Amino acid sequence: MMNFLKPESVYKLENIRNELVQMEDFIIFQLIKRSEYPISSILYSADEKTRPQLPDEEFNGSFMDYMHRELEILQSKLRRFDSPDEMPFFPNDIQPSLLEKIQYPKLLANKHEINYNNKIRDLYVNKLLDLIADQTPDTEYINQQLGSITVIDIELLQNLSRRIHFGLFVAESKFRSDVEGFTKLITNKDYDGIYEAITNNEVEERILKRLEDKGDSYIYKSFKNKKITSKYLVTIYKEFIIPMTKEVEVEYLMNRLKDDIDVTGMCPIK
Repeated sequence: MMNFLKPESVYKLENIRNELVQMEDFIIFQLIKRSEYPISSILYSADEKTRPQLPDEEFNGSFMDYMHRELEILQSKLRRFDSPDEMPFFPNDIQPSLLEKIQYPKLLANKHEINYNNKIRDLYVNKLLDLIADQTPDTEYINQQLGSITVIDIELLQNLSRRIHFGLFVAESKFRSDVEGFTKLITNKDYDGIYEAITNNEVEERILKRLEDKGDSYIYKSFKNKKITSKYLVTIYKEFIIPMTKEVEVEYLMNRLKDDIDVTGMCPIK
């Protein structure tokens, strides 16, 4: 079981994979749930003339962005983004926690220099929604569902972010399993070599098969007649989530030696 106060538990690939499997369940269910609702472009437009009215008229973003920021402000006061596995979409707006700070050990090098949340948001709005949700001309129905759609969109974005940024822990674990080999690749700035070293096709195929099986089960039992299918779930992981996770891993490893931490994970190297 992974415990961020115990570094030795964090770097075990078995523990990391168990966490990723649990995340799959949340993401699959939420993707299927999102397919119940139509695409609502009004939520994703930053145009002041078309987006729902905001209390902050100077906010430069969409209605979903605004509500997401407001939620992160609240969550930051409850220590959400103190956790090593959480990455805010609005890092400049998070607030100090009202709860006592937990003194986590340093688990990753240069963690906060790698934030793919803007890419994740763009991916979700511009590509994933088209795979899982339908367009509808029924504006009255859309307006009735704006709140529900916003809530599940934000939940999905946060879970996708956690899943993709978990690649940081995967990368650190793999680095520790072959410090000499990865150090050579990093020193040579061998991007392709690092990408090849982190790739395990057998594991990826198992993930996709598991997704297909889970998708068939969940969709058949609870969400018949929805646009999304298990094939779409596999496509989302194969073409978007896994590649972006690996992109995170490679970027982390390319910069791993700039801020070294002890390979025991207990403290920084001095």
